[in-house]
Amino acid sequence: MSRREETEQGAAAPPRQATLGVGMVGYAFMGAAHSQGWRTAGHVFDLPMRPALAAICGRDRTAVDAAAARHGWAAAETDWRALIARDDVQLVDICTPGDSHAEIAIAALEAGKHVLCEKPLANTVAEAEAMVAAAERAAARGQVAIVGFNYRKVPAITYARTLIAEGRLGALRHVRATYLQDWLVDPESPLTWRLKREHAGSGALGDLGAHIVDLAQYLTGERLVGVSAVSETFVRSRPALAGPGAGLSGAADGTARGEVTVDDATLFTGRLASGALASFEATRMAAGRKNALRLEINGERGSLAFDLERLNELSFHDHTEPAVTAGFRRILVTEPEHPYLEAWWPPGHGLGYEHTFVHQAADVVRTIATGSAPMPSFADGLQVQRVLAAVEESAEKNSVHTTVPF
Repeated sequence: MSRREETEQGAAAPPRQATLGVGMVGYAFMGAAHSQGWRTAGHVFDLPMRPALAAICGRDRTAVDAAAARHGWAAAETDWRALIARDDVQLVDICTPGDSHAEIAIAALEAGKHVLCEKPLANTVAEAEAMVAAAERAAARGQVAIVGFNYRKVPAITYARTLIAEGRLGALRHVRATYLQDWLVDPESPLTWRLKREHAGSGALGDLGAHIVDLAQYLTGERLVGVSAVSETFVRSRPALAGPGAGLSGAADGTARGEVTVDDATLFTGRLASGALASFEATRMAAGRKNALRLEINGERGSLAFDLERLNELSFHDHTEPAVTAGFRRILVTEPEHPYLEAWWPPGHGLGYEHTFVHQAADVVRTIATGSAPMPSFADGLQVQRVLAAVEESAEKNSVHTTVPF
């Protein structure tokens, strides 16, 4: 039966949904996570546009073809310039090491594409400033530029921001943030790109510290205005990779070693614009800690605490309650009234790490479709970059207090 015949009989086909063609550069750890998000978002949330996995890009033809088949991408490219030039790509998703973020993002924006770029935004403040300038020019043409701080998309963290904004903690006093991993404890772990400054920009500071700096500023609604830091590289050389290494893995050739040129651990204190104090610790050398991101925020009226390894929970203490019954209580963030949960499972059925990328993809689509302000924006990414630069400057100057410019 033709569509005309169906229409005449009162069974017209539903209107075709607009699509957002996504082209992704990079296919390793973050590429897989982002692919999961794009593949799933339109099946879970009622979105104004349907994400279409148009093309994925990587330098190794065999590897990128395998990634395209595994993750559901329609095509594969080996040159990111060719991906940007594709007519079926409206958004470029950048999941490469930090040394290529600025070049790819600026080229994509100048070509009229929307951009999602993994954190940290860039390897230097100058690169991040150039990206923000390109994003501002693109915004005047209706384009969107977003940085991928996926932990903002954990429902419990989003809900914590709401509680703080509502004044449930009162005036803020302290922020404590740690992000601990252990995948570099073994001194024979290979020298991947994440351990080379020319590719990664920094070590634990940029890889993990960027997340907790962003979350501290996101949750409190305040900027860090000054920091004092120490950092250390505990293992100065590691086995060189036999071939190009990516992500957390790679095979060493067993003989050659290379220099580690980034930090293994960085600790710093800081002050928020309101005068509240903050402390941060980022390390990939904490034995037994796999992905331990923890936050605690204390205010005059109460406290909140979050642990990524228990990501469906939030601990809340209301200090206005009588002391005889007051204490931290566990909030299970799985109710349909909680952020993002209206689209998922019945209460008590928890979500996981991969769902943050589904929420991120859904938010990007909504931002593009509605023309709303991007969150987190490239400007937010630049602010984090300025904090990271101030931390490195302080650590180089024997922990001297260093102002964060804005």
